[in-house]
Parts: sequence; C-alpha cells; structure tokens
Amino acid sequence: MISIRNIQFSSPDITTEEMNEVRKVMHSGWITTGRRTKEFEKKIAEFVDTKKAVCLNSATAAMELTLRILGIGVGDEVITTPYTYSATAAVINHVGAKIVLVDNAPDSFEMDYSMLAERITKKTKAIIAVDLAGKVCDYDTIYEIVNRKKELFQSNNELQSLFNRVMIIADAAHAFGAERNSKRCGQIADFTCFSFHAVKNLTTAEGGAVVWRSCHGLNDEWMYNQFMLFSLHGQSKDALAKSQKDAWEYDIEYLGYKCNMTDIMAGIGLIQLNRYNNLLKRRKEIIKLYDLNLSERIYSLNHFDLDFSSSGHLYLARIPDIDEKRRNKIITKMYEVGVSCNVHYKPLPMFTAYKKLGFDIKDFPNAYNMYKNEITLPLHTLLSNEDVEYVCENLNMAIDQVK
Repeated sequence: MISIRNIQFSSPDITTEEMNEVRKVMHSGWITTGRRTKEFEKKIAEFVDTKKAVCLNSATAAMELTLRILGIGVGDEVITTPYTYSATAAVINHVGAKIVLVDNAPDSFEMDYSMLAERITKKTKAIIAVDLAGKVCDYDTIYEIVNRKKELFQSNNELQSLFNRVMIIADAAHAFGAERNSKRCGQIADFTCFSFHAVKNLTTAEGGAVVWRSCHGLNDEWMYNQFMLFSLHGQSKDALAKSQKDAWEYDIEYLGYKCNMTDIMAGIGLIQLNRYNNLLKRRKEIIKLYDLNLSERIYSLNHFDLDFSSSGHLYLARIPDIDEKRRNKIITKMYEVGVSCNVHYKPLPMFTAYKKLGFDIKDFPNAYNMYKNEITLPLHTLLSNEDVEYVCENLNMAIDQVK
C-alpha cells in the first residue's frame, strides 16, 4: 500500500539565511522603512532593469497608488479581466472609477483583445492586464489597440497628457522574473505591480513593488517621490530621513495613505532575491515534470516558448468536458490522498460584491468555461520530484474514478 503524502499547495521557501537576516534587522534598532528597504528597491530595479522601484506593503497598494497618482477617479473607466483575484478590480472601485470587465478569449486565460478594442471609450483611462500564473500577457497587441484608439483619449491632467493614450498597468503579482520577447516583466507595461505575498515566488511575508518605464518624458525622481508621498500620509520625509541631525521637521503635502514596506520585510526580500535565479530554475524543472507525467487528457497553461518564459508561479490544469461539480469532487479526492489543490480563478462576476455592482457571469461565458474545469496543482520549490510524480499519479486516477 502506498503511503499518503502531505503535499501543501504553496509553501514559502525560507532558509536560515532569511532568518538570520531578520535577526540582524531586529538587532539593528531600525525595523520600519529604512536602509534595507532602500537597498531592496535598488536591487529590484537592477533585476528588472528599470531606473527606479518602489517597495510597498502589497501589490494591491501598488496598483491603487498608481491609479491615484495618474489622477484616475470618479467619472473614469478602467478595463480589466474577470479572470483574476478581486484586488485587480477592487482598486478601480477604491479610487471611484468604473470597473469595465472584458471576457476571456475562447479557451484562453487572457482577455479577448478584439473585445477589448470595442470597450475603450472616451472615459477609459487605463487597462489593468493580468499576467496570470506568471505568464506575461500579449502587451504588443494591447499597445497596438490603445494606440489605434488614441483619438478617443481625453486627459484629465498633465501626467495623463504625457501618455496621450489609455495607460497600461500590469498586475504582475505572479510574474516577477518572467520575460516576453527578450524583455523582463517590468520593462513592458507603462507601470508594473509585483506581489511579494507569502505564497509568491519571491516573498517578504507581505509586500509588493511598482516599477515603470522611463519614457513619455516622465521624471523618474519625481515619480518615485510621488509614490513615497502617497504611501506615507503625504509626509515629505520618512522616519529615516527625519532621524538625521536637525532634520525632524517635515510637511504634509497630501492627505495620503499608509502602505510602506518595513526593513524586516525588505531583509527577507534581499535574501530571496539573491536566491531567485535558482528558485526560478527549480520551478521550471517542476513544470516540465508535470508536463511529462500528466495524462494527455489534461490541458495546462504553456509556461515556456520561443518568445516567452513564465515565472512559473501557478500550474493551471484543465480537464475538458467536465463540469464544475465534477471538478470539485476531483479536488476533494486529491485532498483525501494528501494533495492540496486550488482553483485560479473563480471569475469576479460570481462573487456577491460584483453581483451587487451589476455584473452577471452569464455575460462572461468564456471566463466561466475556463473556470469550471480548472484545477491548480501544487507548485513550489519545496516539492521533490517524487512529490510531483505522486500528484500526477493521483490526479490521473482521480479523473477516472470521479464521475
């Protein structure tokens, strides 16, 4: 009899290096935003190859502050996909803009770009594309669409006028380290927002970052300072700057928010970033092992091809010709043999909060069809090859057993 394994869905890969770094931060006497956070920002910018990076307490904060700094709010529209986590769309609502959802393309985890073109109006200010599972979207097509629709764009402020078109924001919560057409995620969209949440490839326990392309005449230092102001109550100096000799005085330039990263979080992130290339390599190995061992009846997201390389954050598997009920039974069956699975994602119109906003899943049939037979398998760097083979063996059997 084969012994039952205990395979967690997503476990953080934390070593004694991260633990020792946290101890150093704790002993340093400085645990909030300080020198380590600034160093982490510098290292992220170097990794992504951008001029600047801003570290915050979440990708959600990164997206919301980006919208606010761009001056997007009441009376504006922002387009995104129903096939994502709630944070992507919720930030649009937070700033007072209207959420516009575009259905998936048939048999695709990405939005229907032909439909995207149709949904751009004079009120559209931004598109938030989602790099689901770590695979970078087709931004070439998105840029082509927004440039084709430039005549509809109406800027509300000087910053929007620099772009003179609908602005493109990447919800790259899954995609740190991914590439497309020889460009690393962070160099492609106008603004790119990363997550360092506990289950992400690179973790700071909680946390996130935002980077942007240095173009359109953007002043990188000014942009960086805007994020600093918005993320710390509009305060003109952070605690580290105020601690210097005769530097206590500060101004409140804007009634901002509180979403800065701490040095404790940044300390974890610095070590994780040092290890990151090896972590990405291991994820690629696990994905290839899944691809090799899963039944041909199971379709999975393609993470790697000639023109793109995913960060390998999630292994999205689809079982054609089954319904939601049978899919859920298969997940239960996997749990019974010690394998924790998940679903990414339940489309937003299926949730109460979005129903109250007037959304109906019947208007998003392609998103529902992707969801109803999708199972996300464990994918993290603590998995052994034997673990992956165990998952595959049991999933292949569960599909046959569950009717």
